[in-house]
Amino acid sequence: MYAVHFMEKNIIVLTQVLRVIPAVDDELKIKGRKGKVISVQETEEKGINVQVEFEKIVDKSKASIKDLGKKKRK
Repeated sequence: MYAVHFMEKNIIVLTQVLRVIPAVDDELKIKGRKGKVISVQETEEKGINVQVEFEKIVDKSKASIKDLGKKKRK
C-alpha cells in the first residue's frame, strides 16, 4: 500500500492510499474533473507524488463577448 499524493502545480488535490500506482499518461477523474498524469515521483519509503494536469473548466453560462455588445432596442 502506498500513500499517493495527487498534485497540480505543487498544490495537493487529493491523497489516497492505493495498492496500484498510476502510470504516466493515464486518464483519471478526481473530484469530478478529468485529468492526465504527467509524472510520478517516489518521495519516501511508501510515499508517491503524482503530477496531474486537469482539463480547463469552461463556464457555458457566461455570455460571449459578441453578445455583450448587443442590446435590445425599444
